[in-house]
Amino acid sequence: MATIYDVAKRAGVSPKTVSRVMNGDAPVNIDTRKAVQAAMGELSYVPSRAARAMRSNKTGLVGLITGAISTTPSSPDSSGLPDLLIVQGIQQALSDAGITLLISDTGGNPDRVEDLTRTFAQHRVEGLVYVADHHRKVELPDAARAENLILVNCFDDAGTPCVLPDDRAGQHALVSRLIEAGHRRIGFLTLPDDLVAYDLRLAGYRAAHEEAGIPFDPDLVAVAGLHQSGPREAALMSRAAESMMGLASPPTVLCCGNDRMALKLYGILRSRGIAVPDDISVAGFDDYRLISETLYPPLTSAVLPYRAIGETAAQMLLARLRGGTPPDADSTPLISGPVVWRQSVTERKR
Repeated sequence: MATIYDVAKRAGVSPKTVSRVMNGDAPVNIDTRKAVQAAMGELSYVPSRAARAMRSNKTGLVGLITGAISTTPSSPDSSGLPDLLIVQGIQQALSDAGITLLISDTGGNPDRVEDLTRTFAQHRVEGLVYVADHHRKVELPDAARAENLILVNCFDDAGTPCVLPDDRAGQHALVSRLIEAGHRRIGFLTLPDDLVAYDLRLAGYRAAHEEAGIPFDPDLVAVAGLHQSGPREAALMSRAAESMMGLASPPTVLCCGNDRMALKLYGILRSRGIAVPDDISVAGFDDYRLISETLYPPLTSAVLPYRAIGETAAQMLLARLRGGTPPDADSTPLISGPVVWRQSVTERKR
């Protein structure tokens, strides 16, 4: 492997001149510059990034820890692979800024976080990003407390800078749009009630009703999602939907905690001869297009913009790397998206 000394000898200059050409930190005669560049090409010389990092204390590297790689679209528990989409947003934003992203996957084992963090430190990363698989509180080991650490799709008790999905705003926007379309009886088949998103989305659901002057009816809200997808969840959803539709004043639309639940609901309703949207409308959450755009009829859904969450996290980190703490360091960005209106919901006359 060629060295800077080999380049200098081939070009007939000093190693210091070669360094000046590579770093652009001092003027060099144009002919000399061309000679050095030609020598580098002839010798296939690649500058040592590690050596330059030692001099400047800047590696241009950022580490990212996630479980996205070990989760695949064929996984039965996949509900949109939010962490993978977040990673894509982070990678694109950092790449545009000339930063190289080093990605390590936990393989579904949170105990690996400490070892991965230590490995990144050995590679002298300038920042670290931790991406969770869903909106939740995390407890990272002390070894993960890098100076420039950003949490994404999660938060902790230590007040680490983070970027979160705005679950409340998303549910509020969806329910408000349904009310605007003339729906007054809106059933809500929720995510598991031990999730952070459960309380936030229920608050958005209730706020939309309150703003429209519609009394909250607890009979129209039921936990119907489980952490593990399968027959038990389908049975739970079936019971919840049947209970609501058996009310004296049944719902005209059923909102699901995510698009995967809506997919199951379509099957449950069809097995009972109930047509969507002629007999009842259905709405989802996430706008996971592999589901929302391929269902028939296509599913109305609230967008949870995972790529935008990742991009925002990358910009927060870049602000710290470039100039220290940004002006809004004490705030937590909450990212929400629009409601995509499709044929699964009918407009009703008021």
